[in-house]
Amino acid sequence: MATPTHDVTAAAAADDPAVGLRAVRALRELAERLEVLQVASARRRGWSWQQIADALGVTRQAAHKKHAHGRKDD
Repeated sequence: MATPTHDVTAAAAADDPAVGLRAVRALRELAERLEVLQVASARRRGWSWQQIADALGVTRQAAHKKHAHGRKDD
């Protein structure tokens, strides 16, 4: 069941570790999905792997390894 983002961020600060850790997991999963979508968008717009890596704060190799799987333009 999806939880609205504002509920998840509030839960991440909960005193109950079980609630807080579940919220951290949900936020991590959301961040991963957003990264995939934004990297794909950047590549469609002609961004280089170096530009994407710089924006993400990782190396070009790390960005490529994580996101290039099966893409024809890579």
